[in-house]
Amino acid sequence: MKNIQWFPGHMTRAMRDMEAKRDLCDGVICVLDARAPIATVNKNLKKIFGEKPILYVLNKADLADNAKVDAFLKFFEGRGRYAVKCDSTNISTKRILLQKLNAITEEKRERALAKGLNRTFRFMVAGIPNTGKSTIVNLLSGQKRAKTGDKAGVTRDVRWLKCGGFDLLDTPGTMPPSFDNQYHARHLAYIGSINDDILDMDDVALELLSELAENYPECLTERYGITDFSEKLGMYEAVCKRRGFMLRGGDFDYERGAKAIIDDFRKGRIGKITLEKASDYTDFEF
Repeated sequence: MKNIQWFPGHMTRAMRDMEAKRDLCDGVICVLDARAPIATVNKNLKKIFGEKPILYVLNKADLADNAKVDAFLKFFEGRGRYAVKCDSTNISTKRILLQKLNAITEEKRERALAKGLNRTFRFMVAGIPNTGKSTIVNLLSGQKRAKTGDKAGVTRDVRWLKCGGFDLLDTPGTMPPSFDNQYHARHLAYIGSINDDILDMDDVALELLSELAENYPECLTERYGITDFSEKLGMYEAVCKRRGFMLRGGDFDYERGAKAIIDDFRKGRIGKITLEKASDYTDFEF
């Protein structure tokens, strides 16, 4: 698979805007994807956050491997970080998020009240594209105030939104300027955080099948009837045959096959999957 790099020009402006507004915020809600928690940590954002308290939200937990997500929660909390898993499309998640935000601001709130001040606390909502930042903002506000979509780069501007007892700064998804780790870059491609238009989707589908064969072979068997995991192309063609993606002359319709595999993964049809293991990242710094 060829080297993946994606850093549109609007992200540079967005990061400057975020840095300019950092001092107006009491903390940060950093939204991750529970299917790829480490790949969706943008270390460059930590420079912008400075010493602000950060709540790491492992979103889309409904699509992820619950045991692995719980291990990542322990991983974050064991390093003294605030962390929570959630499904931002589920209304019950709102209570869990507000509890965490209140815990983060409790000391500041008590100090303010002691001075006779009843202030509103502000959080910046940040992260990699397509992790569900705007959906979380809409969940907390109780209405659709922020644009959402299943495509990377829907939010382009930095803006404040009132959400219950907090003010939230909804920000565009931002990538690091370059990907040093192509393993993580592939994970971002699988979950839709990178613009599909710049990717070779055949390669993405092949690499995804290879990873799933290694870690979730039973899911491939159940979804596509695959029992031979020895070759990526063989698995790819098995999917095409199973789904009837054939061209005249008996050739495989790889384009439709790639689209189906990636769409099935992104929508959870292959199974509840997390691509990374917390135990592999004991030396990870963030």
